[in-house]
Amino acid sequence: MATSSTLSQTQRYAAGALLALALRQAQIHQTVLLGSHGLDDDTPHPDIADAAAAEPDDRDLWIHDSRGLLRPVLRFLEIDPKAWPGVEKTATSSDPKHHIGAFLRKVFEDEDDDEKARSERSDQELALAKAVDAMAMGLETDVEPGDLLKPDNNNKARSDSPASSRYNKEDYRKMAVLYMLLSACVADVNMAEDGMGSPRVRKGYDARHRVALRLVATWLDVKWNKMEAVEIMVACSAMAAAKEEELACECMSPNSRWESWKRGGIIGAAALTGGTLMAISGGLAAPAIAAGFTAIAPTLHALVPLIGASGFAAIATAAGHTAGSVAVAASFGAAGAGLTGSKMAKRIGNVKEFEFKTIGDNHNQGRLAVGIFVSGFAFTAEDYSKPWEGWKTNLERYILQWESRHIIALSTAMQDWIASRFAMELMREGAMQTVLSGVISAFAWPATLVTVADFIDSKWSVAIDRSDKSGKMLAEVLLNGLQGSRPVTLIGFSLGARVVFKCLQELAQSGNKEGIVERVVLIGAPISVKGEMWEPTRKMVAGRFVNVYSTNDWILGVAFRASLLTQGLAGIQAVSVPGVENVDVTDLVVGHTSYLSLVQQILDQLELNTYYPVFYTGTPKSR
Repeated sequence: MATSSTLSQTQRYAAGALLALALRQAQIHQTVLLGSHGLDDDTPHPDIADAAAAEPDDRDLWIHDSRGLLRPVLRFLEIDPKAWPGVEKTATSSDPKHHIGAFLRKVFEDEDDDEKARSERSDQELALAKAVDAMAMGLETDVEPGDLLKPDNNNKARSDSPASSRYNKEDYRKMAVLYMLLSACVADVNMAEDGMGSPRVRKGYDARHRVALRLVATWLDVKWNKMEAVEIMVACSAMAAAKEEELACECMSPNSRWESWKRGGIIGAAALTGGTLMAISGGLAAPAIAAGFTAIAPTLHALVPLIGASGFAAIATAAGHTAGSVAVAASFGAAGAGLTGSKMAKRIGNVKEFEFKTIGDNHNQGRLAVGIFVSGFAFTAEDYSKPWEGWKTNLERYILQWESRHIIALSTAMQDWIASRFAMELMREGAMQTVLSGVISAFAWPATLVTVADFIDSKWSVAIDRSDKSGKMLAEVLLNGLQGSRPVTLIGFSLGARVVFKCLQELAQSGNKEGIVERVVLIGAPISVKGEMWEPTRKMVAGRFVNVYSTNDWILGVAFRASLLTQGLAGIQAVSVPGVENVDVTDLVVGHTSYLSLVQQILDQLELNTYYPVFYTGTPKSR
C-alpha cells in the first residue's frame, strides 16, 4: 500500500476512475440537463448516449491529456501510467452506471492484509471522518467543533455527535476517498518529469474538478457541507506543509525523490488562494480548524505523511490566534490583498465605480470557493449588499458595487413611473400584457406605451452600456486571478445578471478560459434570447447555469424593448439553450422590483449545492 494514503492501490485506482467518470459526466451535463433521478433512469437520454460515445483522444474532452485535469490526479494517486489510457477509455463509456457501481464497490472492499494493519487504517479513517463531521457542524451551527469531537456526557443519546456509534466503515472510507481526491486535484503536479503527460493548464482548484467532486460526493451519498469541511482541511494541510518547508523541519526530511516531489506539489497548491484566505484569524473557522487539527494530529498525519503530525499541530496552533495565522500567511508569500484590495489596471469606457466589498463572516478562513454577487436594481447603496446578506452559504462572499449613481437613478425613475397615475391606468386596461407579448412576438405597441418607453429609455441605455463594460472588467479581474485560483460562483439580478453574462461572454472570447467559473445564476436578466453568445458562455460554466425568469415582469419588458428593439428576453421567458436550467418564478414575483426582497428565497429554493437541477417550491431540504 502506498504510504501517502490509507487507500490500497486498487482503491486508489477505483477513486481515480470515479473522478474520471465524474469529469466526463459533468461535461456531458453542460449540454444535457439531468433531473433529480440522475443515473437511476434505466432509459438513457439519447443525447447523453451520443455524447458519452466520444473517443478519449478527442481534445475537447475534459479527460483528454491536453486538458491537464485527469492525468495529474492519477499521477498524484500513484496509479500505474500504463493504466491511464484504460481509465480514460472507461470514462467515455456509454453505460457509466455499470462502471460507477463497480468502482464504488472496489473503494469499499478491503484487500487481504493482517488484522493490525486493518485496525490502524480504520483508526486513521475514523479520525478523519470525525474531524470532517465536527468541522462541518461547526460551519453550520454555533457549536464548537472541539466539543463535538468529545463524548457528550450530558446527553449520551445525542444522535448527531461525531463520537456516536453511527459511524461505520463505509462512512469514514468515503471521507478518506474525498480527502485524497481533493488533495490530488489541487496539488501542483509536475507532469513534465519522465514525460508523464501534459501539465495542468490552470494551477490551483479548477472549477471542473469541483463540479466532478460534487458528482462523486453525490454517488457516495455525502452531503456537500462535509465536502466543504474537507476543502478547509486540505487548504490548511497545504498551508502547514508550506510552513514546515520554510522552517526546514528536520523531522520532515523526505525519504525519496518522489516524496520530495509530492511534497512540493501540495506546497504549490497552497498558492491557489491568491492571498485572500491565508490568514485564518477570528470567526468560527479559527476554532474549528484548531479543534479539528489538534484532535486528529496523532493519526490524521498518516493519511498524508508528507505534512506530518507536527504540521497539523502547527496549523492548529496558528489558527487559534491572529499572530499565528498572520505568520502562516506570511510564510506562503501571500500576494496582494485579493479582490477587495485590487486596483483595476485600466478602466473601460466611462465606468467610474467598480469595487468589490466583502459580506458575511467567511473571509480569511480557508475557503476554497468564492461567490461574487451583482445587484442591478437599487434605490440606495445598501441595496447592493442587502439582497445577499441573509443567504446562507459557505462561500467566501463578495458583492460588486458598480455604477451606483446610474443604477439608482434608473431604478428610481422606474419606481416613480410605476406609481404614476398613467401607469395605473395602463395596468387597469391590461396594456402591460401587451408589453410582454410585444417583446416576445414583436407585436406593435400602442402609442401610449411607446411614449412611456421613451421616458425610461435614456437612463436605461446608459445603464446597459455601463453593465456591458462592467462585465468586461469583471472578466479581467477573473483572468488576472485576483480571486485566487479558486472556483467562482457568479450570481446577478436585473442589470447585475447582464454584468455576469457579459463577463462570461468576454471569457469565451478570450480563448481557453474554462475552469474559472463553477456556477451561474441569472435572475430577471435583461439579455436578448437571440443574437447573444449563449452557447459559448454556457461552456465557460463548469456546473449549473440557471436562468430565473418571470412572465409578468412587464417593467423589464418596457425598458428592454425600448432600448434594444429585439425579440426575446431571458428575464421574462425560458432560454432554449442546451444546458441552461430555466426556472419560472412568476408565482413569486409581482414585478421587477420584487427581486430586491426575493433573491434569498429564490437562491434557497434553487439549492445550488445539489449537483442536479433543483427548484423546490416549498421549504428547501437540508443539504
